[in-house]
Amino acid sequence: MPTHTLIAPSPWTPLAWWLLAAFAAGLALHLLLTLWLAARQARHVQRHRASVPAAFASAISLQAHQRAADYTTDSLRLGMLEATFSTLVLLGWTLLGGLDALNHTLLHWLGAGFAQQLALLLAFGAISALLGLPWSLYKTFVIEQRHGFNRMSLRLWLADACRGALLALALGVPLLAAVLALMQAAGNLWWLWAWALWVGFQLLMMWLAPTVIAPLFNRFEPLADEAVKARILALMQRSGFTVQGLFVMDGSRRSAHANAYFTGLGAAKRVVFFDTLLGKLTAGEIEAVLAHELGHFKRRHIAKRLVAFSALSLLGFALLGWLMQQSGFYLALGVQPALDAASGALDPRANSALALVLFGLLAEVFGGLLQPLWAQLSRRQEFEADAYAAEQASAQELASALLKLYEDNASTLTPDPLYARFYYSHPPAAERLARMQTLPAGAAS
Repeated sequence: MPTHTLIAPSPWTPLAWWLLAAFAAGLALHLLLTLWLAARQARHVQRHRASVPAAFASAISLQAHQRAADYTTDSLRLGMLEATFSTLVLLGWTLLGGLDALNHTLLHWLGAGFAQQLALLLAFGAISALLGLPWSLYKTFVIEQRHGFNRMSLRLWLADACRGALLALALGVPLLAAVLALMQAAGNLWWLWAWALWVGFQLLMMWLAPTVIAPLFNRFEPLADEAVKARILALMQRSGFTVQGLFVMDGSRRSAHANAYFTGLGAAKRVVFFDTLLGKLTAGEIEAVLAHELGHFKRRHIAKRLVAFSALSLLGFALLGWLMQQSGFYLALGVQPALDAASGALDPRANSALALVLFGLLAEVFGGLLQPLWAQLSRRQEFEADAYAAEQASAQELASALLKLYEDNASTLTPDPLYARFYYSHPPAAERLARMQTLPAGAAS
């Protein structure tokens, strides 16, 4: 790395002023939109708390409906506080000089070089994680506890946090070191190589998650219920789908929430049921839920999401490759960049870690504004998966299972329409169940 020093910032460029204005506007818009939509949702849910919607009156009790309303409202209020806190933290990192101060401190301790840049990334990540812990603690032991969902002890929560931190270090340090090495040694097209590394890492995690990572946090046992197993194997056979195995996860150690999912890639694919799910649904309902999840694979939703993710991340890396060469990128976000000691010009390689952190903070602001597009795409795919489940199992059984899960997970049946359009990755209950009534009878009907 060339010799470099930190000097007084050069005069602001038009890019710096433009980026500062865009960042400030985006940050304000993101927070105001988040708070406004959350307030709308809370008011709408409470306004409809007194009675169960007519479409659900025969299946959902008033007590369950009101429990869902109160759980939703409590979660929203906590989310509003957390969003405000996160915005203040982001301001602290950027315009108020927090990241610049951290960078100067590490330069003083370690000197300039690769070790200092890696330390900056790790220190930023560690501080951010610590700032998030109180919110996780409050959500688990106050919100979830108040509404009967939490089953974790403080000891287990701390153990999970420690395991998660160690795993993040084991996986994150080599990845970050490799990206930094590419940024400093791979020339002007470093971003293309870094993108390929990032996509490869994501695929590796999908392959390792079921067999290596998940067992660090939960116990998995083969499905023992022969009736359920027989229906699932028949579903797999007529769908032309194979998996490594059918497993039950001890989700009840941590939460009363229920779920089931497919996970893994290639030969590592497996079906996982929360133990809380098996005690709540009939064999036919479990089959229908699994057929829905299978529909995401058969309709290539997973592959489409991977392609979309890869394309978007490629654009992001390319943009970062350009921005890190602009002094205005750093100055607009409250950071004094490193300059080459001999020429006085910006030294992009000496600012690699700063560029990564700043771009991540920008993505946090502007990425949130794209939420409605991703939510709309996800809802469309959920409808397609429902249709596949109706073909291979039973729409009636799927509707029955979803009603039980809505009730059990305290999911509100009366969301604000605008909030749902902005955030919901799944269609609202009324809309989804109405669509199911139009689906034809399937193979298991």
